[in-house]
Amino acid sequence: MTETLPVVALVGRPNVGKSTLFNYLTRSRDALVADYPGLTRDRQYGRCRRGGRDFLVVDTGGIGAADEAVDRAALNQVEQALAEADLVLFLVDAREGLTAADEEIADHVRRLDKPVILVINKIDGEDPALAAAEFSVLGFGEPAMIAAAHGRGVARLLERIESCLPPAQATEAAGEENPAIRVAVLGRPNVGKSTLINRLLGEERVVVADHPGTTRDAIEVPFERDGRRYVLVDTAGIRRRARVEDAVEKFSIVKALQAMESAHVVIFLVDASEGVTDQDARLLGMVLEAGRALVIGLNKWDGLTEDQKRKVKAQLETQLYFVDFADKLPISARHGTGVGNLFDRIEPLYRQAQAEFTTSRLTRILQEAVTANPPPLVRGRRIRLKFAHQGGKNPPLIVIHGNQTEHLLESYRRYLSRLFRDRLGIRGTPIRLEFRSSENPFAGRVNRLTKRQIRKRQRLLRHVKKRR
Repeated sequence: MTETLPVVALVGRPNVGKSTLFNYLTRSRDALVADYPGLTRDRQYGRCRRGGRDFLVVDTGGIGAADEAVDRAALNQVEQALAEADLVLFLVDAREGLTAADEEIADHVRRLDKPVILVINKIDGEDPALAAAEFSVLGFGEPAMIAAAHGRGVARLLERIESCLPPAQATEAAGEENPAIRVAVLGRPNVGKSTLINRLLGEERVVVADHPGTTRDAIEVPFERDGRRYVLVDTAGIRRRARVEDAVEKFSIVKALQAMESAHVVIFLVDASEGVTDQDARLLGMVLEAGRALVIGLNKWDGLTEDQKRKVKAQLETQLYFVDFADKLPISARHGTGVGNLFDRIEPLYRQAQAEFTTSRLTRILQEAVTANPPPLVRGRRIRLKFAHQGGKNPPLIVIHGNQTEHLLESYRRYLSRLFRDRLGIRGTPIRLEFRSSENPFAGRVNRLTKRQIRKRQRLLRHVKKRR
């Protein structure tokens, strides 16, 4: 079962703290932050994992910048973000108080007929009651009081966000015995995604052209092959933010991200004629973070010389080392070369991502790893890893119990991940390890035992004094 991520948009005047809140929610520094109005002009997308439910966050430019042309462009970006959003966070500044620009934005947001949470930022050092009273005239109900720079009040804001989000919508009905495998085709613009979709289907199902940006929305194509149901999702190409100017193209990015999140398997296409780019690495990092099963198709391989092929292989080893678990298959979407091999990887990847493992098997692998390479000492004590069990699927999650697990080095965690992958025969999907430290059952009895020992020594001393 997979869920379509809801979208939360941040709107407000310039310099009210939208980008600061965005960075806090996404645990990143993707949005530029400075004490300068109008710094953010384009929309920024990220994923929030802080609460009980994940969602996509959209940071927008401030409305009301000094430059009128920039203000119009920012307003256009906000319009696109609001059209996509399931929930709107309207940020205002407690230090500056209510302004005419706030009232104009409030009028615009109120007409959307979407859930809105008024967020009063920069509340540190201010009287919350006075700030709430001042902004109550906007008519958005009880505001959320936060200080985004320090994370104050954000936990309560997350609880309100989760209560306002639409109900979770799974891509497959619960209890379905043979769900369709959702396969998302991702990559930069003009790498051949639509051509590959048509080749897999055997018909011209999606529009193909020799210029980037042909595909705008995420197009789902259900079909059946050898009794197995599939849903192919053709997504818009994602370019570097600095090169994205068309508002419609920016609007389609969130659709591509949602398609990746809801997929069981991701086919990532690389244009072998252009080599591996930094944008390829960034997009693959997002796929890895989402934990999706992955196969990489090296498209347009048939047109390369031997020197070019060697160069691309070297780039794969150096730039894409973090997805070394994924197969990298040379194909030609236009002529069909290697496409069959690519498609044959989909169902095995799906089975691996949904695989279930017994606790006894996982514990034996853990004990084998510890015996061959024991964990290091911490403050003179050995880290003990006791047993392991499965905590989830898609991707496989292995929960390891022990003591002092929080002190395990990252290198040892990678060692365990590689050993579990080898012993379980998992190829093409990431494995996530979660470490839990057991509580000391004698922790609460230490003081009582110590007091008993003290009383015993006191009685012994009194007895010795009497005898003297």
